[in-house]
Amino acid sequence: MKQIFLLLFTFFCSLFFTQSKIDSLRLLNYEELKNKFNVYDESNKKLEAKAISRYYLSKAKKEKNILETAEGYNLIHLTEDFPLALKYVDSMALITKNVKGDIYPARTFIIKGNLYYKYDNLKAALDNYILGLEYSKRQKNVKQIAYANMNIAYLNSYMGNNKEAAKTFRYYLLNSQNITDEYQHDQMRVSLAYCYIKINKIDSARFFIQEGLHSPFVKKNKYNMNQYLYLSGQLNLKIKNYQTAIAELTKAYNYFSSINDNNQNFVLYSLGKCYEELHNKQETIKYFTQIDAHVKETEVTFPELGDVYNFLIDYYREIGDKEKQLYYIDRFLKVDKKLDDQFRYLSTELHKKYDTPNLLQEKEDIINELKNKKTFLYASVSILILILLMFIYFYYKTNKAEKRHRKIAQDLIHLIEKRNLETIENKNDQQIKTDEPVKVESESKTIKTVPEDVAQSILKDLDTFENKRHFLKNGITLTSLAKNIKTNTAYLSEIINTHKDKNFTTYLNDLRIDYVLDQLVKDKKFRSYKLPVIAEEIGYNNVQAFSIAFKKRTGTTPSIYIKEIEKSISS
Repeated sequence: MKQIFLLLFTFFCSLFFTQSKIDSLRLLNYEELKNKFNVYDESNKKLEAKAISRYYLSKAKKEKNILETAEGYNLIHLTEDFPLALKYVDSMALITKNVKGDIYPARTFIIKGNLYYKYDNLKAALDNYILGLEYSKRQKNVKQIAYANMNIAYLNSYMGNNKEAAKTFRYYLLNSQNITDEYQHDQMRVSLAYCYIKINKIDSARFFIQEGLHSPFVKKNKYNMNQYLYLSGQLNLKIKNYQTAIAELTKAYNYFSSINDNNQNFVLYSLGKCYEELHNKQETIKYFTQIDAHVKETEVTFPELGDVYNFLIDYYREIGDKEKQLYYIDRFLKVDKKLDDQFRYLSTELHKKYDTPNLLQEKEDIINELKNKKTFLYASVSILILILLMFIYFYYKTNKAEKRHRKIAQDLIHLIEKRNLETIENKNDQQIKTDEPVKVESESKTIKTVPEDVAQSILKDLDTFENKRHFLKNGITLTSLAKNIKTNTAYLSEIINTHKDKNFTTYLNDLRIDYVLDQLVKDKKFRSYKLPVIAEEIGYNNVQAFSIAFKKRTGTTPSIYIKEIEKSISS
């Protein structure tokens, strides 16, 4: 009931507004109606802006004015969500398809490109900008050539090509007479300042930010003023003036979030980076989780999201929150796929379509492509054959390596089983190494720097360390072991190097791997564990470290070793 009441209330408010304003709107010409629309649109008064755009379209249709009807569709599309907005732009294209002059269809493609850009379909945005640029060049419309070039520069900036984008923005900022209006001129300044921050031209960025903040046009426009606050915050973040940056970014966020503008995500990211630099993880997490919520709702992405999700994943990994860690991994994979898809497309198509000097050159490229079709076909077949041969080669090498690993595993199992059947007086003097699994430790060597009584004491403690399997504990370091046996790291390191013929890390890994080799053969239950559990049982933090140590020690892998044990038992 509440929802129905709300819908009815909104409908009657809209109806009341339309009826109460209809007489005053009739007194306005098209230019005045457009100016009034812009005032309401920039003030985020969507209801009023929509009413004016509908009146504008109705007036143009009644007067059978094709160009103003097209402009009516343009104004209406700015007030609607994507599906309906796209239909209005298509209607604009349809009504102007036979219009003579130098405006259409170029203008329609540029407007459609802006719509796709707004809703984060950058591939479609680029395609429409390119078409708009091509038609503008054909029609020699300097203003629309400028619009298309500037919009493509936005995509270049998105791709991280800020140096190239800055050249375009600076050119049109300094040569905007009769090309851009006051709003577009200001947006060039905003974009140029942003690019300068990204390429570390701090003084230039500061100059244009201050120029913008003192501009009469910006002072009377809240949206533009907050754009400069955001840029100033980014600049202060760049120069590590974090408290000033936070104050400016917070003001900008309060505004952009109040009108539900996409800029709020960029501000949140900068706020999060400020607190990350200040080592305040809780505040960083707060802002980054807000970004994720907005991105999930709007599906509008931006390149820095990789940093956001990596931070969230690392944070929840550190605190052991597996559920949230898994959630943000899943979110990252989804967002990264979209970003990667757009980046790959833009990086190819920007070069291919936009960097081509002119349409004649493109035409020549197409002709050459057709002439070389056979060569291309032969080259493609050759590449495919080469790929196939490489695949066969790698398959052969992989298969050969697997056979070698199995043979090593079988030899290890055989030697361990043989050893377990024999009676050995001192098990601590036997170890297993890569090429010869059983090794008798070398005789004690003379140590010059460690006193004899200290050396004997350390060796005795190491015997205890090995016999009682203390090496299976997690987090053992040279320092912690030295502390436990009440000696210093220098003495302990020298004793291990001299008596064990290896450094501490190798010594510890060898003990663990020798133990697990034997245990896997003897203990069926231990053998049934997953590799991460086995790794944890013998003191490793993760399965990767365990696998690397195992491979280095034996020349085979844990999984192959276990499989070969099972085969030997079953046979």
